[in-house]
Amino acid sequence: MKKTYFLPIAMLMMGMWLQLSAKPKVAPVETNNDVILHAWCWSFNTIRENLADIAEAGYTVVQTSPAENCVTQAKGDKGGGPQLWGHGRWYYYYQPVDWKIGNYVVGTREDLKQLCEEAGKYGIRIIVDVLPNHTAIDDTRVSDELDAAVGGHENLYHATGFDEIRDYNDRLQCTTGQMGGLPDVNTENPDFQAYYLQYCNDLIKCGVRGFRYDTAKHIGLPSDPKDKKSPRNNFWAVATGREEANGVRLCLPEDSLFIYGEVLQDRNVKEEEYAEYMGMTASGLGWDLRYDLEKANWMGKDVKGYSHPVDPKKLVTWVESHDTYCNDHESAALSDLQIRLGWVFLAARANGMPLFYNRPDGSDGPAGNFWGKNLVGIKGNDNFKHPLVVAANRFRHQMQGQPESITFSADGAVTQVCRGTKGAALINITNDAQQISLATTLPNGKYKDALTGKIFSVKKGIIHGQLDAQSAYLLIKK
Repeated sequence: MKKTYFLPIAMLMMGMWLQLSAKPKVAPVETNNDVILHAWCWSFNTIRENLADIAEAGYTVVQTSPAENCVTQAKGDKGGGPQLWGHGRWYYYYQPVDWKIGNYVVGTREDLKQLCEEAGKYGIRIIVDVLPNHTAIDDTRVSDELDAAVGGHENLYHATGFDEIRDYNDRLQCTTGQMGGLPDVNTENPDFQAYYLQYCNDLIKCGVRGFRYDTAKHIGLPSDPKDKKSPRNNFWAVATGREEANGVRLCLPEDSLFIYGEVLQDRNVKEEEYAEYMGMTASGLGWDLRYDLEKANWMGKDVKGYSHPVDPKKLVTWVESHDTYCNDHESAALSDLQIRLGWVFLAARANGMPLFYNRPDGSDGPAGNFWGKNLVGIKGNDNFKHPLVVAANRFRHQMQGQPESITFSADGAVTQVCRGTKGAALINITNDAQQISLATTLPNGKYKDALTGKIFSVKKGIIHGQLDAQSAYLLIKK
């Protein structure tokens, strides 16, 4: 049976119900008001020290970096180091050597436990980036304990686990082959599944209440072709607690956890089938949104839809991710201001759960300074708590239960995201001031933007006013 992945956030984390008027009764509108902060490369202690600011900024979920034991060095970087890039690499902690809590980036198991306890006081849920799909490139770094648990090193990997993927749209290659030198784990081995579940259960015991599955589309679905070593493609049934593995089962029910996967969109990706198990990333929407921001025109690519076949209530949306920023620096040319404008658009919408990727402190992607202070463990830059970002997050919470409608100016300079008759977001992504007259769902009257004091007026269903260059305004009916 298909499940809606926002159920895990339940009434604590979501505002799903619109109060009903007496007569006539109006059907409730399902919306989502959660916001994720991706505290990329922050340590658990750094997140804990900044929880007050995170909560004040309106975030309800914090996603941490991977927490498993990982490599600390590689060829050409003897001894490892604390840098994002240089003496150390940001992608080391995406190279597991054992599924036990603790690494040089995030800290210890006790650090995580203290973080989760403190986050609960602020009503914030901690989710952890998990990656069962592969091990370190140098597979000799894998722990002896892990090898023994799965019945020997050769049983840790698929039969083709060291064959590099040549065609990512070939589902057998995609789900059983080596990706970028990362050997592919036999995620269907029940001994591995049981070992991995013990790691997930330990995270849950520390207070973690959700997981982001890295490279999720590289783990097979029941309908996918099977590896020679795999009689069943049942990893997702096990990972979501629907099945046990060697007597081990996820220690909390699926509907108590927020689980989503990195299912990057391409040809022959089975989004609907993945959606039976979890939410997923709206990578296509992110690409389209960045295109429009770069071209300074909302009509460049369709961002009104979600560029995805799955119900938007099951999608995590972003302007950029750590991969788009770090891998070839695809999104790094966008300024922090452009990121904020894109964020207002995502946060103002009724659905999708927007994720704000926190860039490194001191970085300036447009100028080619991608790494800033270039240290792991520390807080990133302050864009995540910029007043406009905070205003957008609060607007999202205030619009709980309000339906969405989106309009664009004829020249594509400005978009308006209306939320019923309660509020509207106006966003100008061009380098010029824009005078607007747009149809709106706001009632007649005058509206004042809380941040700038700028006044907009609505008369006979048309909103009038001027937007400064590269600016956004959040209007709420009093």
